[in-house]
Amino acid sequence: MKEAQNIIRRPLITEKSTQQKELNNQYIFAVDKRANKIEIQRAVEQLFKVEVLQVRTCNVLGKIKRLGRKQGKKPDWKKAMVTLREGNRIDFFEGA
Repeated sequence: MKEAQNIIRRPLITEKSTQQKELNNQYIFAVDKRANKIEIQRAVEQLFKVEVLQVRTCNVLGKIKRLGRKQGKKPDWKKAMVTLREGNRIDFFEGA
């Protein structure tokens, strides 16, 4: 099994993810592309000491970018939407 720190890359803090957190107790993370739902669930439970109800994943394609005549591509990545049990929460920037 992979280490939890290598599976969970970073939390995604956007307007939509903030709304999901407040309404549905759902947190969104950028995760390793090779990780499956079970590994993501175990990593979140181990790192943040919470109970996970559901994990949904989505593969995000990297955008094509141009700089003058040169064209490049941002890397593809994986997003995980993690739903927590009632009463559990994760504090990222609370009180900062």
